[in-house]
Amino acid sequence: MGAAPRFMAAKARPLPVLVLADVSGSMGEPREKIDVLNECIRHMLDDFATADVGRGVIHVGVIAFSQNRAELHQDMVPAAEASWTDMEARGGTPLGAALELADEVLRDESAVPARSFSPTLVLVSDGLPTDEWEEALDRLLDSPRGSRANRLAVAIGPDMTEQAKAVLRRFVSDEANGVFEAHDVGRIQQYFRWVTVTVTQQARSTRPDRAPVLRPDDLSDFGA
Repeated sequence: MGAAPRFMAAKARPLPVLVLADVSGSMGEPREKIDVLNECIRHMLDDFATADVGRGVIHVGVIAFSQNRAELHQDMVPAAEASWTDMEARGGTPLGAALELADEVLRDESAVPARSFSPTLVLVSDGLPTDEWEEALDRLLDSPRGSRANRLAVAIGPDMTEQAKAVLRRFVSDEANGVFEAHDVGRIQQYFRWVTVTVTQQARSTRPDRAPVLRPDDLSDFGA
């Protein structure tokens, strides 16, 4: 028998991406908003599943929040194992419940192993929360993984109030670049293309824990 190899190839580490998707009733008015959001997430999963990455394996989970609850609509799994079912828009905007669930997912080592790279969190919403959210956000931001996460947010629709956008600004990890505003559905598609490319580049990087920074000008290369 030949000699055993001196070095074993390093096992790729999970790079978690968790989407917090507002699927309240207003996301169905017009219906196009929820349809485009479903399409964007489906394409993102497909792109992550087929991405040529080296040091990391992209894992994706999706939290859908509406009415008075949040649920893990897509379990946190390698993107190639995801099986997408479209979300439906209904009810209120329980952001607090979504943030609590996100914190639980990040703390659960069966979902996000200890050896994972820093996660990317993407919050998508079109209005004000309808539950208490500030304490849940504080707990998420104080947690080991939540504090290190690359936290992005997109405000959907032209009617988002400044108060609603201020909530999203509290969430993001880079206040200097703020919240991306998708005034029309084409911009939602543009934003998710940007997320797909930047996360894929992060997985290929020699320093995956160095998260990309969202700048509004970066989106000009990802036209709708």
